Parts: sequence; C-alpha cells; structure tokens
Amino acid sequence: MTAVRARPAYHEALSRLNDRHLLRDLSYVGGRWVAGKTGSSFEVTDPASAATLAWVSSLSREETFEAIDAAADAFSAWRSLLPQQRASILRRWYELMLAAKEDLALIMTLEQGKPLTESRGEIDYAAGFIEWYAEEAKRINAESVISHLADAEMIVRREALGVVGIVTPWNFPSAMVTRKAAAALAAGCTVVAHPSSETPLSALALAELAERAGLPAGVFNVVTGNAATIVGALCEDTRVRALSFTGSTGIGKLIAGQCALTMKRLVMELGGHAPLIIFDDADLDRAVDIAINAKFATSGQDCLAANRIFVQRSIMEPFVAAFAKRIETLKVGDGLTDAVDIGPLMHERALAKVEEHVADALKRGATLAAGGKRHKAGSLFFEPTLLVNPSPDALIIHEETFGPVAAVMSFDTEAEVVARANDTEYGLVAYVVTQNGARQMRLGRALDYGMVAINRVKITGGPVPFGGWKQSGLGREGSRHGIEAFTELKYLCIDTAA
Repeated sequence: MTAVRARPAYHEALSRLNDRHLLRDLSYVGGRWVAGKTGSSFEVTDPASAATLAWVSSLSREETFEAIDAAADAFSAWRSLLPQQRASILRRWYELMLAAKEDLALIMTLEQGKPLTESRGEIDYAAGFIEWYAEEAKRINAESVISHLADAEMIVRREALGVVGIVTPWNFPSAMVTRKAAAALAAGCTVVAHPSSETPLSALALAELAERAGLPAGVFNVVTGNAATIVGALCEDTRVRALSFTGSTGIGKLIAGQCALTMKRLVMELGGHAPLIIFDDADLDRAVDIAINAKFATSGQDCLAANRIFVQRSIMEPFVAAFAKRIETLKVGDGLTDAVDIGPLMHERALAKVEEHVADALKRGATLAAGGKRHKAGSLFFEPTLLVNPSPDALIIHEETFGPVAAVMSFDTEAEVVARANDTEYGLVAYVVTQNGARQMRLGRALDYGMVAINRVKITGGPVPFGGWKQSGLGREGSRHGIEAFTELKYLCIDTAA
C-alpha cells in the first residue's frame, strides 16, 4: 500500500469501455464513494501485461467499522420492505448487469486475466444469482406447525439475520460477490463486501450498478484495501452476524477462529482437489473434451478444477495421446486476444507453485507429455502441461495446483479408484465419465464430495446448492439453501383460549 498515487500511463484497453463510470477506484460506503481519510491506495494491474488499470482506495480499520455502521443503520428499513420490493430492486440490478455485460467482461479480463469469452460467461453466471434470489426473496415462507398443546397455534418463520460480511477471491471476481450478496439481500440483510485486492474493480462496478438499481444507501457496501485489516474488523464486530468467505482452507480456518469469539454464522467455500474418473466404457473424444474443460477453464485457477485425473488402464494409452494432442492446441495469450484459451496466472506466487508441482512430480517419476515450463507470452504465463503417472507422494496428488497442469494416473478397479479419489481432506466436486448407469449411481453415492458431475463439467448456477464436504467448506451457496445462513428461525406460540 502507498499513500502517494503514481501517475502512470493507464492500460490502453480502458478506452474501449462504453461506460467509463463503471471503472471505479473508490470504496462504496453508505451510498457514497469514499477515498479514505489517509488517501492511501494500491495499484491494480493487468496480469497479462503488468500495465496499470487503477489505483484503488485503501480503507482503514476504523473506516471498515464505519461501513458496518452504515449497514447496521440501513438494516431495519431494508428488512422491513415487502419481499416484492426487494425483489424488484434486485431484478433491476440483474438487468443492468446484463446490459453492461461487455464492459463488465472487459474489466474482469483486464484485472483477472481470463479470456474474454470466459469473462462474458461469468457475467451471465453472476447475474443469474441475482435473478434467482430476486425470485427467492418472495419464497421465504412461514411454516405452520400442528400444535401439541391445547388452545395454541404455532408458527415458525425465517427473519433476516442482520449485517453480513462477505469476502471474495480473485478468480471469480463478479460471481462470488453476487452469489453471496444476492442471497443476503434477498433475505433482508445488509452487506459489507471485501473483494480481493488483486481484482477489486469488478466488485466496484457491481456497486455502481447496484446504486443505479435503487439499492438504498448502506444496504450494499464495498470496502477495498488490506485484507487482514478489513476482514479482521468484520470478524471482530458483533453487529456482523454472518460472514461468507471463498478462498483457501488455510485462510478459512483463520477466519473461523477469529469469528468464534462473536459466534458468527459462517458460510465457507474453501479448497478443492477434484478427481476426474474416466472408465473404459467412456467415449474417448467426449472424455477428452470433459478433461480439457474440467482442468483448463480459468487457466486451472478454479476450486472446481480437476486436479487428479484417473483413467482406467485399458484406455490409458489412447487417452493420454489424445489428451496431450488437445492440450498442445490450446492457445496461450492475453485474454483480450481472439480465440485465447489460457490466460496468465494471477501473480508470481501462483506461477512459482505451478513450477514447484511440475518439478516435484518429474523428480518423483512422472512422465512429461506436454508443456512443462513458462510460456513466452509473458512473465505470468505457463504452458498447458500434462504429467503422466506421478508418484502417489507427489505434491500434485495432495495439494491444489491452481494452474494449467493436468496429472493423469491409471487405475484398474472401481473400488480402487473410489478409495484413491476419496483419499483427501477435500470434498468439493468429483467428475465421473462412464456410460454404465448402475455405476453412475454407485459412484454418486460412494464419492465423498458435496457435488458429483457425471458425464459433464458445467453443473453450477442459481438453483444449485454449491458447497463441499470435509475441509472444503461449511454451508451452501445458491439454491433455496443458500439463503438459510442469512436468516434466523423464529417460533411463535399463540394462545387461542377464549
């Protein structure tokens, strides 16, 4: 962080924005755009070129509490609105997002690096959560309970929890905001959001559109700056009744510990280490398509990415040959370039981890079938890589790589591969490719994961209860279950005696 703003030449692609007001560099608190009292700011750059995109305000701990003040002050009026009124405002936010899709996608690609086609897809995905919860706001129904007491009527209903803190990562800088915030807002809660400092511009653009949609001052706040400072304040403040976090399991544990002192409701979407299991009855071309999409979307920087690919031994050789051939056709480059498949990694730390995993796997006996080194496209680019049969003790078998590196291993029996797939502390998503209907059902039961995708990759969206087992998280996001964490159950027992 620095208290002095540099005056660099900003990225030339910013001139392509149709609506320059969507590019915001101030935090959004209490319906105002604020620079912070110290004027401190941090640089946001394009990972593909290192060009400057913006200098964004960095708020202090005290200013984070002021954002919580604004959310707490706005809570009573917001929760008192009729559900249809909240739904109407959310619906307008959704419509404005779709109308601004090209600008929002451009901002996302510039700050995150993913190909522009993926960014457009994420804007549709992100807007879909707002649309879903605009409707769900009208369905938080009371329950009638058959009384076990004479002369009594019993009602159970859900009421808004209060102020909700949300903390979002850099790999999906729009969708992770809307998936959390739309559910909380639909329930009648107010929100203080902290986006990653690597990708704050997408969240700030959403705040601009939320204001235009009519969200009242203080209902939706975006606080940018140092994560430890801001998240620490969210964890500490008793008025923040729930905290929703997406990120690594390690950071999630630290946040959970800090929130324990104030007994906050927690929703956590944490690490993934997804297996992809391909049986010998699979169509080979389709299996390769699934493997490409499951591994290399968002340049592999996705908690849903297939980290461990298990292929039945009888088709291992033809699969590896076909997979390697497809990997070598993937185009690496700036996400703004047409037909690019693989963009840059987010930062040097991510690249160093990818290099470490590749070197470790090769040292432990893996065969390199494609890629394996930094790409000439730029300092944060890595070649799409295929490692074959790494040792069971290799780092890539036990840790998320979060990069464009696929590890493929052979297996013999169903029981064996289920045991190997389940041998991890994570349990977010698993992928299965088989034409055997009975096996599909068996694997759906046997795999210890919150979500199982069979013969496909795309499975998420507004109606889906997204979340994992074990150390992959707490609670669910999306679906009617995603709103539960932001409500309290209230039981009424009404005497009806004359």
